Amino acid sequence: MAKQFKPETLCVQAGWTPKKGEPRVLPIYQSTTFKYDTSEQMARLFDLEDSGYFYTRLQNPTNDAVAAKIAALEGGVAAMLTSSGQAANFYAIFNICQAGDHFVCSSAIYGGTFNLFGVTMKKLGIDVTFVNPDASEEEISAAFKPNTKALFGETISNPSLEVLDIEKFARIAHSHGGPLIVDNTFPTPINCRPFEWGADIVVHSTTKYMDGHATSVGGCIVDSGNFDWDAHAEKFPGLCTPDESYHGLTYTKAFGKGAYITKATAQLMRDLGSIQSPQNSFLLNLGLETLHLRMPQHCRNAQKVAEYLSKNEKVAWVNYCGLPDNKYYSLAQKYMPNGSCGVISFGLKGGRDVSIKFMDSLEFIAIVTHVADARSCVLHPASHTHRQLTDEQLMEAGVRPDLIRLSVGIENADDIIADIEQALNA
Repeated sequence: MAKQFKPETLCVQAGWTPKKGEPRVLPIYQSTTFKYDTSEQMARLFDLEDSGYFYTRLQNPTNDAVAAKIAALEGGVAAMLTSSGQAANFYAIFNICQAGDHFVCSSAIYGGTFNLFGVTMKKLGIDVTFVNPDASEEEISAAFKPNTKALFGETISNPSLEVLDIEKFARIAHSHGGPLIVDNTFPTPINCRPFEWGADIVVHSTTKYMDGHATSVGGCIVDSGNFDWDAHAEKFPGLCTPDESYHGLTYTKAFGKGAYITKATAQLMRDLGSIQSPQNSFLLNLGLETLHLRMPQHCRNAQKVAEYLSKNEKVAWVNYCGLPDNKYYSLAQKYMPNGSCGVISFGLKGGRDVSIKFMDSLEFIAIVTHVADARSCVLHPASHTHRQLTDEQLMEAGVRPDLIRLSVGIENADDIIADIEQALNA
């Protein structure tokens, strides 16, 4: 769909344009395989000489329609859905890194991603250096090596809620001849479009606000098409030299701006198979159709809750970039002037035991291992999602032992505050 449409229209209309007599609503192509009339037709698909569908592990019409919608929302040229946000993060790096390579990453990222990059990918021979995202450009640049292939960060970090200076990170990455990869899960393209600030690749856990209803795990990678891989061909042989598994095809020469996503699909998804099911893609699309309506409500509610918490004498501290005294308020206003997300972190006076009692006393705000859907929920990351990290790693990732992550839903704000108040007084 043409890029001149506003995000609200893209949420509803992009990705699926039915022809005469076709379903008005995106269908679920719940089929593993697709029929062709001749062997030659199938052969051309396997050689990437024609576009089309032959096996859902590689491509599926439902998945592709939803990926196209997300690409349009982000302003990218192409996108690929994955089975989870973790799979998207892995593929985004693994698509340009191999054993012996290195990348630099903000230390303020989701605990699962921290472990994926810092432990699991090191077992594959891919090294990472974590940097403080608030450090100077010179300090972050010092982490780069001759074999560094990319710089990674989260627009709003989970759960520490640090706001990434995208322009600064883009300058650093490009000065070293590499792309900036940004996880834009929390603000979504409704509130932030990293490509407009210099990012090259965007990843999402679509499980969160994009789905919005906690029904479907999924992820997505979007390519801006702006990074010139051939200008740094020696750093990216996987994209810029012949792929013998496709008869010597070179992705940048054959697919131009679509090279990165084509390689990720034709090579990594072919071999690793972390696809999003068509059923989950269908549910994700239903969520995307109301994303532009839900995000403002999340932000309005979170602002009210953050203001309430900041004035409550039982609360030790509150972290929400919508508060004027927040460390990241100015950056948030720059990159997300219409609102950031619905996630707040805060700590209670009295430490961990008080926090646990508070969470156990909540009535409709649920303790769940999830964040960023329509229902308000709460989590103590040090005890739950980040419990595999040492205290030192917790602090490095910006997760204080007393940190409570509150995902503010789209219920009535007064009801949310009332539940918090009765739990604080329990």
